[in-house]
Amino acid sequence: MKKLIAAAAAGLLVLAAGAVQAQGWPTRPIRIMVGSAPGGGTDAMARAVADRLGPLLKQPVVVENRPGVSNTLAADATAKSTDGHTMVMGVVTAHAIAPHLLKLGYDGNRDLVPVAFVGAVPNVLVVSNSVPADSVQALVKLAKKDPGKLNYATSGSGSTQHIAAEMFKDATGTDMTHVPYKGSGPALVDLVGGQVQLSFDTLPSVIGQIKNGKVRALAVTTAKRNAQLPDVPTLAEAGVPHVEMSAWYGIYMPAATPKAVQDRVHDAVNQVLAMPETRTRLDAVGAEITPMTQAQFAQFHAAEYKRFGEVIKKNRIRLD
Repeated sequence: MKKLIAAAAAGLLVLAAGAVQAQGWPTRPIRIMVGSAPGGGTDAMARAVADRLGPLLKQPVVVENRPGVSNTLAADATAKSTDGHTMVMGVVTAHAIAPHLLKLGYDGNRDLVPVAFVGAVPNVLVVSNSVPADSVQALVKLAKKDPGKLNYATSGSGSTQHIAAEMFKDATGTDMTHVPYKGSGPALVDLVGGQVQLSFDTLPSVIGQIKNGKVRALAVTTAKRNAQLPDVPTLAEAGVPHVEMSAWYGIYMPAATPKAVQDRVHDAVNQVLAMPETRTRLDAVGAEITPMTQAQFAQFHAAEYKRFGEVIKKNRIRLD
């Protein structure tokens, strides 16, 4: 009985110490690492959170871009940080796809912990205006007529665009050629110019070109239509079921972060996401905000990690 009481007392002391540490945290500016260049979708999501998070935590929140290697450089820096004030705006590419394709210098499932889910944006099947196809089925017919002739652009090997296109090829029995770029920007330039014929880019990257008529949207790759493109069908509605892809984002912290600090960040991020100005800002880029508890985010992360591992293995996807 004495041992049980001592163990319980020790546990309470740990909890109390964690609560005190959370109350005193943060003691310096906070860094949100971003694995892409300024102006990209991940950067936009991070800044929408960072701009309102600082006042809640009473410390400046700085976005630091560390682009490269399928968004994993930022995750690597966060996993290895020891200052207690570094987190990363995680994205599906780094946390659920890249670990199955790259040899990383950290273990995302061991060294990082999901803390606060932010939201998701759909990938969109867009085609150059030079492509004589006004529907998904017309595109499939065109691809089957000349196997390998159609080129699809991506922001890089292992990106959501790459995986979505490979899933589409598998589902439709088509053969198309992958043309990886160093980011969505140059890929979109060539798509508009007709050097490549299609892409499965993320909505924030292509929404402007869709609305000004520079490219055509044939379908979104999510389970339901997006409010920014209400007339664009889902792939399932267009006759290609079971191909779903979205770029999702969430705050991850080093696994050694005290749980009380994780809880504080989770609560503060969700306060930011509930603000009308934040919702307006994220709605403009087609983001869907789906509040989750930290446990739900952890379960979601695990499910996505498993799903993409199976997709990559089934389709024998490799980095070019």
